[in-house]
Amino acid sequence: MLVDSVPEQRAETAPAPPKRRAIRSLGLLAALAVLLLVAVASIAVGAKELSVAQVLHGLFEDSGTYADVVVDERLSRTVLGLLVGAALGLSGAVLQALTRNPLADPGLLGINAGASAAVVTAITYFGVTSLTGYVWFAFFGAAAVGALVWFLGGSRGATPVRLALAGTAISAALYGYLQAVMIMDGAALARMRFWTVGSLSTATDETIRQVLPFLVAGTLLAFVLARPLNAVTMGDDTAKALGADLNRTRALSMLAATVLCGAATAACGPIVFVGLMVPHIVRSFTGPDLRWIMPYAAVLSPVLLLGSDVIGRVVARPSEVQVGIITAIIGGPVFIFLVRRRRTAQL
Repeated sequence: MLVDSVPEQRAETAPAPPKRRAIRSLGLLAALAVLLLVAVASIAVGAKELSVAQVLHGLFEDSGTYADVVVDERLSRTVLGLLVGAALGLSGAVLQALTRNPLADPGLLGINAGASAAVVTAITYFGVTSLTGYVWFAFFGAAAVGALVWFLGGSRGATPVRLALAGTAISAALYGYLQAVMIMDGAALARMRFWTVGSLSTATDETIRQVLPFLVAGTLLAFVLARPLNAVTMGDDTAKALGADLNRTRALSMLAATVLCGAATAACGPIVFVGLMVPHIVRSFTGPDLRWIMPYAAVLSPVLLLGSDVIGRVVARPSEVQVGIITAIIGGPVFIFLVRRRRTAQL
């Protein structure tokens, strides 16, 4: 069975006392309230200054200047930010559990590199110029690399080390290919330079419709895997004793992470640090139980992503700084702090 009925035999994953569960539940409600405030700010604040009355007018009118800005641009951007942020947070949580590395991120297994290599191939060799075209190439590139990493790292019995080494090697090769193609093709360099930064500014209803089925499927699979992944993080011997199917759990975890990160990267380009920071920080106050880490990560990752996007819109008015740059600026110092902590949040 995918979800084992044997009770966990480790204090960290044992059922939490009622008081602790209540605190965690209240914390999750507070996180949802913060997410709501950030989402409102994402709709109300932009590179173009609008009053509250103008924003409300834009939300409820069928057409006009305000509707074009608020609904067609900011609302679509906010919805995509919510979806992509949750996907990055969940994929980071899954990969950190899968590799037993508390500082792992979705780029560790080559998923971002696969998406980027597929996009530059589409631009250079297939003449794709539209974002809707990039989405499909990026997603299938991420999926292909995820499958290749699993084949190389798991064909003789998957282990966290084998998967991480396979992902690192493939990432290095693909980024070499990426740089070579962009150097030789100026047009590809010009288009890829914007996409590889990571941005929500190109969000459209069509983009949301294209990636939504994958994000929903990946999210459901990630939550189903929370309990068996708890067993996997205890070590292979303990997981087997608890009845967990290691290869099946790891294969499905790879699939969930690939679908989530692949769809998110396809829609917005590679956005760094969100999938690393949020699950790691969440683990420091929820403990290692993925049944709590995943809901918190799914809520707080969009807070970070949308908050960074709002900052990027206002710091350089009337222009804006892409969200991938803001998350990198925030994430760099935070990552250094996490690495230098005496007590890193363990799995």
